[in-house]
Amino acid sequence: MIEVMRAGLCDLVMDTGRPGWRRLGVPAGGAADPAALQVANQLVGNPPDAAGLEIVGRGPHLHFPRGGVIALTGAPFRAARAAGLTAGWNQTLVLAASEILRIETPDAGYRCWLAVRGGLAVPPVLGSASTLPQAGWGGHRGRPLRAGDTLHVGRPEGGVRLMRAQAPVDRGDDAPVRVVSGPQSAAFDDAGLAAFFGGRFRVAAESDRRGLRLAGPCVTGSAADWPTQGVLPGAIQVPPDGQPIVLGWDGPATGGYPVIATVISVDWPRLAQARPGDRLRFQTVTVDQARMLAAGDTWTVSEWA
Repeated sequence: MIEVMRAGLCDLVMDTGRPGWRRLGVPAGGAADPAALQVANQLVGNPPDAAGLEIVGRGPHLHFPRGGVIALTGAPFRAARAAGLTAGWNQTLVLAASEILRIETPDAGYRCWLAVRGGLAVPPVLGSASTLPQAGWGGHRGRPLRAGDTLHVGRPEGGVRLMRAQAPVDRGDDAPVRVVSGPQSAAFDDAGLAAFFGGRFRVAAESDRRGLRLAGPCVTGSAADWPTQGVLPGAIQVPPDGQPIVLGWDGPATGGYPVIATVISVDWPRLAQARPGDRLRFQTVTVDQARMLAAGDTWTVSEWA
């Protein structure tokens, strides 16, 4: 059992999502960086799709009356345990009974993931524990956590192994977000393409899991109206005002704006860590290059020596 003493900015129960329902307009959702959650689960001995917490911006204070085994991955938030101990990142942590985990804010990045041994026990909706806030589905009562909430933990199997993980190489905050050409990229004129690939865009405060709204150079040169088409997370739509929107994990299944480019899967973690005010720029790669990059983008997990 976990008791929420203080809620964070937006703490959501997440697993790896609910694929297969997009034809009915239901996004797959799930953790914004699935690999980070899967590794956190591996560090505590859970199945990779066990439910954990996605923590955004500022973290919660959590009380573990019976103790527990946890792991934290993603952006390194400032986090403290009992007696002033710092909560280490990317490793197995054993909490004593009645210990309080205080997760504050990150120096860089925007999201982290917390796995607890046994997984968070919430009723599945359409086969997933993930929260879909705009629908009020899944997770803990379909919403972010609040102070006073209690989370139940599943029954773990097997013994505890102390593990640590190494994340893929971080390319740095100034590295471009890599994209492949979108289905309507040829519809943009030279000035529009130059604005998109040559400009820097600020992540707007209105951004959320449905999409990252960008503010920057005006991307012009395409017809304002397009037939409605299927879209996926990572697709970059350009509405009539010329300010791109990167569709997010809980984004719509269809859209009527032209798609200039699509973020490659290996750079989705960059989107997950982009916070309001951060600046992004884009670089085009081929589909073959995107596949090669994805093949080399892996975590390593090992036991403590």
